[in-house]
Amino acid sequence: MAAPTRVKTVWFKSDGTQRGAEEVATALATTIWRMADRALDNLSKADYDIITPQRGFKIIGELTAFAVHYVDRLVYPRLGEADRIKLLSALGHRLAEIMEGNILDFTGGQKDPEYDYREGYIDMLNARMEEYAHYEFPADRASFQALRYLSLQIREGMEKGDQTWIQDQIMDIEMPEILGTVKKQVDGFYPPPGGVKSEK
Repeated sequence: MAAPTRVKTVWFKSDGTQRGAEEVATALATTIWRMADRALDNLSKADYDIITPQRGFKIIGELTAFAVHYVDRLVYPRLGEADRIKLLSALGHRLAEIMEGNILDFTGGQKDPEYDYREGYIDMLNARMEEYAHYEFPADRASFQALRYLSLQIREGMEKGDQTWIQDQIMDIEMPEILGTVKKQVDGFYPPPGGVKSEK
């Protein structure tokens, strides 16, 4: 079994001041990407036929988008609206940068003249944020319906023989671990309700 992912969860700096949205977003983006990348590695080891880099980046994109929406659900009662939007915007753009960087690493720096990797990720993320808004996340947990919707987005791009099994792997194994790690980090940066909300 793989060792747990170490996450940065300290909210206050040594001088007692709070960390800014950009700094928190960078820490969260790093964790979310690492967990999604590890999930992809787990899928490969489980003999799911990833085959193409495009399929791999598609899976990572879907996993990270779900994680961003989960962050939104967690911080909604903990932050004022302006702070929440600032955090989510910084988080989405940081993940878009990481996505672009990884694709360019794979292509040796060769860009697609007809497709902007960052904008493509942001467009997908915005679409998913709206779609997942229709699902319940009771008690800070993703509902079966939300996880099933995620698994269907990934299932569509897989080989037919893998489509049924990958849904179970995503819903029962990969996402619970990702969300548990993300919640731990968010709770460290923004303690659960009971504290004082930041100013709007």
